[in-house]
Amino acid sequence: MKKSLIVLIFLCQNLIWSQQTYIHCGQLFDAQKAKFLGPHTIVVNGETIVSVSQGFQNPSSSEATVIDLKTKTVYPGFIDLHVHIEGEYTPTQYLNKFQANDADIAFDAAKIALRTLESGFTTVRDMGGSGVNIALRNAINKGKVPGPRIFTAGKAIGTTGGHADPTNGFKATIQGDPGPKEGVINSVDDAKKAVRQRYKNGADWIKITATGGVLSVAKNGQNPQFSEEEIAAITSTAADYGFKVAAHAHGDEGMYRAVANGVTTIEHGTLIEKRTMELMKVKKAYLVPTISAGKFVAENAKNPGAYPEIIVPKAIAIGAQIQDTFKKAYEFGVPIAFGTDAGVFPHGQNAGEFIYMNEAGMPITEALQLATLKNAEILDESNRLGQLKKGFLADIVATDENAEQNVKTLLNVTFVMKGGKIYKNN
Repeated sequence: MKKSLIVLIFLCQNLIWSQQTYIHCGQLFDAQKAKFLGPHTIVVNGETIVSVSQGFQNPSSSEATVIDLKTKTVYPGFIDLHVHIEGEYTPTQYLNKFQANDADIAFDAAKIALRTLESGFTTVRDMGGSGVNIALRNAINKGKVPGPRIFTAGKAIGTTGGHADPTNGFKATIQGDPGPKEGVINSVDDAKKAVRQRYKNGADWIKITATGGVLSVAKNGQNPQFSEEEIAAITSTAADYGFKVAAHAHGDEGMYRAVANGVTTIEHGTLIEKRTMELMKVKKAYLVPTISAGKFVAENAKNPGAYPEIIVPKAIAIGAQIQDTFKKAYEFGVPIAFGTDAGVFPHGQNAGEFIYMNEAGMPITEALQLATLKNAEILDESNRLGQLKKGFLADIVATDENAEQNVKTLLNVTFVMKGGKIYKNN
């Protein structure tokens, strides 16, 4: 009896997973070739793509499902390499951290995750929060809540008073002296311990704040904030534990130190100089421009009360330059990745980055390739993400129009499938 029951369960599971979905695509973006192709059929079984073929193929089994996207343009799920999934801009955000508990942050983050997924971003790299981002990643992976596939740095690492010091702006009686566990380091030994703590916490990446930042409650937004020895200790320890390292950086000196000592990606890169661009080409380090965030803060800073007074001049001076920085770096041949810094601006508007990159001279097909194939490579996920290809996860999105003909269509994704499951179908 027990053996029969096991056989029955196996047969039922096999029947469920053998039911295939045929997606008829009017046009299809080939991420490897960075070009749009004509009508294709994608066949999905479970969470995986089992075939991609030209024309509209009809299933032989009546059990199969057919999804009609014959009038749509279909892409691999988009990947954003710089988001902050735990929250987003509000004029009260600097007060909120004294009031919000982890549970409050988690409920907000779950809503943000769904909004991000429904905008077509099926995978994101979270660049720092309180640690709720790790729990959210796990909940999404277990199917408890809907959201994009998350690769997270957990809590970013900074120096005392630096961009990732969580007590900046606090009154003296509650500033305390945060250390490596809280993501604040001041020596080589601290640096090693902070990396190991993130391994213990379950992070996927390491993020450091190599220079000052725009939105931290501190005067300087561009000064270097790590010694070369500290950065080298972080990258070497990270390598031992299987991590890559991302570095927030606006000023060139801190950026140069980070690239010279082995970071994989530079976030923002606003004041980059020729020497650093040359080094990034040699080291094959990527610039993640985050133009969307720069534009948002520069404009928003003009609104009285939008940010604490100490932030306003930084936001206006630095934010407005990022699109020009991207253009300069792109024309110089610096490796580029796609990332937005969503959270600094409202989540769900991530696709605006495509428009800004295109405005600055990058063909939309190249920007799409960055947000799919190239970002998957950076995440070491190029064997299962970033392409519409046999054996890859069925992360599939669609728009009403071809983005090469109307880039703004990317702001209105009408179909989203992640891992074979449909989350949006308009």
